[in-house]
Amino acid sequence: MSVFSTLGSALSQAADLIEPLFGASATAAAIILCTLGVRAALHPLARAAARGEKTRSAHAPRLAELRRRYAKDPRRLREETAALYAGTGSSPLAGCLPALLQLPVFFVMYHLFTSDGSGLLGHTLLGAPLGGHWAQALADGGVFGPHGLVYLALFASAAAVATWNYRRARTAVTRNPAALAALGQTGAADGGTAPGLAGMTKVLPLLSFGTLVSIAVLPLAAALYLVTTTAWTACERALLHRDGSGEGAREEGAAAPARTAG
Repeated sequence: MSVFSTLGSALSQAADLIEPLFGASATAAAIILCTLGVRAALHPLARAAARGEKTRSAHAPRLAELRRRYAKDPRRLREETAALYAGTGSSPLAGCLPALLQLPVFFVMYHLFTSDGSGLLGHTLLGAPLGGHWAQALADGGVFGPHGLVYLALFASAAAVATWNYRRARTAVTRNPAALAALGQTGAADGGTAPGLAGMTKVLPLLSFGTLVSIAVLPLAAALYLVTTTAWTACERALLHRDGSGEGAREEGAAAPARTAG
């Protein structure tokens, strides 16, 4: 028995427990509740990753200053950068490990809701099969058919989350441009700016809208998982970074040189 069939069986049992509340859509409800439960369990890792991001943001003004001062001396720049992080007991990769540790869980969850072996895709959400696709819903009744409306709700939810993510990302770039300099310095081997960084920072906020494409091509079960986990991520980041922009970020950045000097 594969891991996906085992997890699918456990999720089916959970669906049986909540069937009196959700009826034929109990499996879809179980997918949402399972996704929320897993994300809640991973929240400590998300908090650790957020602390790492704030650390890098706090060092951004000092890193930008070092890059200007030692632009023609890459060796001295690397030494001063290493001294900066050593003096504050941090790392240029702070927060990356907690983020990476979450990836295997997301991989398993994604395949659970796209694999026929899970036994979940034979159920429905408001009549729409969890193993079906948007093209099938369009063929069954069109955009405003009973199955098409399920997808419209998912598209609307994903679009709202993507728009929120986009606006937050653009605001963060506008308020804390020094963080981009730090990111470029960290990613470049010679202490210079990482090639293509400016273009990447313009494109990355738009990637949130890729969820809409995923909903259109993935099975409904996977689309439901994707919308749920994306919404959780947006709310989680808003909570963890609520003091990470604006005046709070500027105060942290101003304090970094003082801590280094001490």
